[in-house]
Amino acid sequence: MLATQFVLMKMSESLALFSLPLFPLSAVLFPGGTLPLRIFEVRYLDMIGKCHKAGAPFGVVMLTQGTEVRQPNAGAQDGSRFAKECFHTVGTLATITKLSTPQTGLLAIRCIGNKRFRMSSCEQLKHGLWVANVVQIPDDQQISIPDDLRGVSTALGNLINTLHARDMDPQQMPMQPPYLLDDCAWVANRWCELLPMPMVQKQRLMELENPLVRLELVSDILGRSGIAT
Repeated sequence: MLATQFVLMKMSESLALFSLPLFPLSAVLFPGGTLPLRIFEVRYLDMIGKCHKAGAPFGVVMLTQGTEVRQPNAGAQDGSRFAKECFHTVGTLATITKLSTPQTGLLAIRCIGNKRFRMSSCEQLKHGLWVANVVQIPDDQQISIPDDLRGVSTALGNLINTLHARDMDPQQMPMQPPYLLDDCAWVANRWCELLPMPMVQKQRLMELENPLVRLELVSDILGRSGIAT
């Protein structure tokens, strides 16, 4: 147990995680997606180090108010020292796959998105770290790409082949193998990460329970942009 009294839990068969440390970001992490981060805030350095050592996840949630770096609350009338932070209650568990220390007080990490979760409660600890009790959301059902949406998968496959043909560093690829090009959820999630849409829209797509509906909505966006028909 850490000095701050929150518990780091390894992934298990249990659907509940208690006192899960959170990392609010101006971004949405999808299951199967990759996320590089540079950590320098004191409230996250210790947490990330312990998560990495324990092989435990942390939660990524999208901010609705506030910024990724904690800001002073100048001129506050309520006596609070820092600006208010708010975030969505549905997020994604992130597991650290690579960690390095480029310099003192800085961590560079690479994470992969796992299960989605829904918060039942959360609190902010004295040093600014958020922790939450969460319930994991079941994985997307595996659904094969229907014929009328095959163009969405083909377009993604063509993009992957183009990037490989350019000898792109595998660590810099926007998506990592295995390439599940016949799975609705995987294809939809990768396009959601790539497409330049508002973060609120990405959050809504991530929260959808039906991966086929998510893929259909992505197909509409791609069709309007002329990327896939």
